[in-house]
Amino acid sequence: MKRGQLAFLTGTHIVNDLYQGAVPALLPFLMSERHYSYTAVSGIALAAGGLSSVVQPLFGLLVDRRRRDWLIPAGFLTAAAGITGAALAGSYPLTWLCAALAGIGIAAYHPPATDRARAAGGRSQRAMSLFSVGGTLGASLAPALVTLVVGSYGLAGGWLLAVPALVTAVLWALRARQRRPDPQSTAAPRTVTTSAQPDDWRAFGRLVATIIGWSIPYVTVTSMLSLHIQRDLHGSTGLGATALTLLTLAGAAGTLLGGWLGDRNGRLTPIRTGYLLAVPALAAVVLAPSTTVAVIGATAFGLAMFLPFAPQVTLAQDYLPTRPGTASGLTLGLAMSVGGLAAPLLGRLADAHGLRTALTLALAVLAVAVGCALRLRDRILPDPHAEAEPTRAPAEPAAEPVA
Repeated sequence: MKRGQLAFLTGTHIVNDLYQGAVPALLPFLMSERHYSYTAVSGIALAAGGLSSVVQPLFGLLVDRRRRDWLIPAGFLTAAAGITGAALAGSYPLTWLCAALAGIGIAAYHPPATDRARAAGGRSQRAMSLFSVGGTLGASLAPALVTLVVGSYGLAGGWLLAVPALVTAVLWALRARQRRPDPQSTAAPRTVTTSAQPDDWRAFGRLVATIIGWSIPYVTVTSMLSLHIQRDLHGSTGLGATALTLLTLAGAAGTLLGGWLGDRNGRLTPIRTGYLLAVPALAAVVLAPSTTVAVIGATAFGLAMFLPFAPQVTLAQDYLPTRPGTASGLTLGLAMSVGGLAAPLLGRLADAHGLRTALTLALAVLAVAVGCALRLRDRILPDPHAEAEPTRAPAEPAAEPVA
């Protein structure tokens, strides 16, 4: 494991997903200062999140053809430019376009960065879990940063939100200068690090179905948990926010634990265990007779749901060994976005029949995901990065600052 490279990549992941979390954090300020409606801010959120999910597989295809590590800094710089532009824009159409630009930048970052993280970590599931936690940490820091900056200086001070990306870009450039140039490396086909094994699209499709079954209940719970505690269980607003925070923190812990279990017992262990434990945890939330049970269930749900997270990423890449960028783009992008697309339908169901009904449907979807997860099979391939490293080490490219 290349710890220095992995640590730096994790840092860039924190910065990139900071801007992903900044989009929803900005919406209340856009409503208060510019008097946007709920429909208007929903359109902004969709421009960032929806477009990011759709285009991410396209960036995966680009990464599969050639090494494009420059997309990593270009991605988080573009995301920062989009968020800053949305804060400073004077009209709704321009704000929408800036949010869409941020989504494109966020999408551009993930396939090459995930590929580099896999190269740095090799077979270690723990390495991928550390990289994944970086994104969770960045998204969780976003509300505090946006509140500090915009709450203190208003939307006019939104240019300060670009500082983390600019600092990280400088660090990237400084690391690049420490590398010896290799003009051929930036144009070299990406096949130098791919496996000779064929892609298993059938197994990959089963994994995508599993992740869709993960996405719908997770997005449903995170969007309805606070309201469920307040309206159905008569808890306070603060308690609802606390439950959501505990769910997020438990998710970060589950990601790390899943990586450790994957290295120790094989990656199917945290995948199957996570889905199996998530069902009773979500049932505890749905059927909770008190706020205490709901909070405990939500915490357990967050932990269980993120046990499979990192192992699923490496498994997807091993199912499609010649297209790891596509695998990352489809699993982390398109499949994960289905939950967001289904959210309005579940919201209508909640309006018509109550939050418990919508959460019960999410529980049913999760049960289907369990069946898909139990049918997954591991695929152990030779580590292409370990094999390729001795031949590439004497002449590392200048454009790869994270070795």
